[in-house]
Amino acid sequence: MALYLYDLSQVLVDRAIEINDRLINEFLSKGRKKQEELQKQNDKSLNEKVVHYVSLVKALVKARTEGLDPYNTIESYVMPWNELVSSSEEADKLARPIDYDYLDLLDNRYNYLRKYTPELLKFIEFRSSNSSFKPLIDAINTISEMNQNNKKVVPDEAPLAFIPNRWNKYVFAKDGSINRHYYGMAALTELRNRIRSGDVSVVGSRNYKDFDDYLISKNEWEITKFSESKLAVSLSDEEYVLERIESLNRRLNWVSKNVGKLSGVSLENGNIHVDKLEKDVPDEATELSKELYSLMPRIKLPELLIEVSNWTGYDRHFIHASTRNPPKSEEKQIVIATLMAMGTNIGLVKMLNSFAWF
Repeated sequence: MALYLYDLSQVLVDRAIEINDRLINEFLSKGRKKQEELQKQNDKSLNEKVVHYVSLVKALVKARTEGLDPYNTIESYVMPWNELVSSSEEADKLARPIDYDYLDLLDNRYNYLRKYTPELLKFIEFRSSNSSFKPLIDAINTISEMNQNNKKVVPDEAPLAFIPNRWNKYVFAKDGSINRHYYGMAALTELRNRIRSGDVSVVGSRNYKDFDDYLISKNEWEITKFSESKLAVSLSDEEYVLERIESLNRRLNWVSKNVGKLSGVSLENGNIHVDKLEKDVPDEATELSKELYSLMPRIKLPELLIEVSNWTGYDRHFIHASTRNPPKSEEKQIVIATLMAMGTNIGLVKMLNSFAWF
């Protein structure tokens, strides 16, 4: 029971990290999609403002070249002044930062992460053997402490060295204060990235534990290497090489003495010839196998999986990571397509290209 619970705890920790990875990815993906939607929605209006800008520049060039009044020239060749002001106000609403990024669209989705990350950070511990990632670990601990104590303001001593450059302008407000939402989002996103790269390990995990945990500890090695080794070979490289050479020579000598007695092996003019292996499976067995296969109904794999799903309802166990609901209607087809892609090792891209069989 103890071993089972220990194994189960590792599985649950791994599942929690994998679900967090997917949710962070979905969180960022929705920010990118929101930016794309804004660009599509405002495409016509943005083009109109570009045309106005070009006309405005041309009018100013004409006014300067010909010595005309710029305001009268704009109203004569572009649009009346009140319309120009209205157009400017509309452009101001449509405008995105010059170095715009979808990160500024994530603030209103902060509560999406708040639904589960406090519990994740409370019960799972993160570590790194690389000192350069200590600020990130300290930041995660700071956020966890803020969650448990219901603190709304990021403390002045909170670590900042982990923050990527692209997040800086969102984390730090104009008055120098730290935006709690963006501080948390930057830390959680960077944590996800560092777990993926193996720079940060997860305590209690099987798939994301520290690499050193796979090895014999330094203390145990110091004791073992001076005592009887548990390894099947010598710890000395010189002794190991000598033993392998002796073993090879013994085998070569045996083959030399018994080459004429070996079945299917002959030595001619200094060359070794090995006879082809005879077919072990009789023709009758091959014919019987073909006959048995001919009795089986020919069915496509997707149809078989759908039929088994109708019998057993196994698809209900594929719970959606965010909605926590089992798949419905077309979602069942997506689950089956994914099972086929991963089970037959053809990959998701090729499966997507052959999605027509649904």
